Amino acid sequence: MTSAQFQHIASTIPVQPGIYKYFDSENKLIYVGKAKHLRKRISSYFSKTFTNYKTHELVQRIARIEFTIVNSEQDAFLLENTLIKQFQPRYNINLKDDKSYPFIIIKNEPFPRVFLTRKKTDDGSEYLGPYTSVKK
Repeated sequence: MTSAQFQHIASTIPVQPGIYKYFDSENKLIYVGKAKHLRKRISSYFSKTFTNYKTHELVQRIARIEFTIVNSEQDAFLLENTLIKQFQPRYNINLKDDKSYPFIIIKNEPFPRVFLTRKKTDDGSEYLGPYTSVKK
């Protein structure tokens, strides 16, 4: 997709938080990203010169753009994480591994332990989260 082609659709992209998906000419998902302002973030790909070869190649291959609006930036983080793990897009490097967002777990024990975990199991314990970072 060229910058001129993008300008025709730019006004249809919302300004809310959400995730965006880039597809190539074979309709294959090649990238998933998140934004607190979708139009501004997606536009940035088509209005700058790239010093990064990977990003330049990504933009050259974009044939179609889809987006999903969410209620908050945190919802966008979580949806992006889920989609990257599910589809493994070629140009997403981060989040492809087995890492996931952290939870606080309160163990279902006579003297409950409280700690952080990235794995959620069905053991009767209470899970709080997920959180976008361990600090939060």
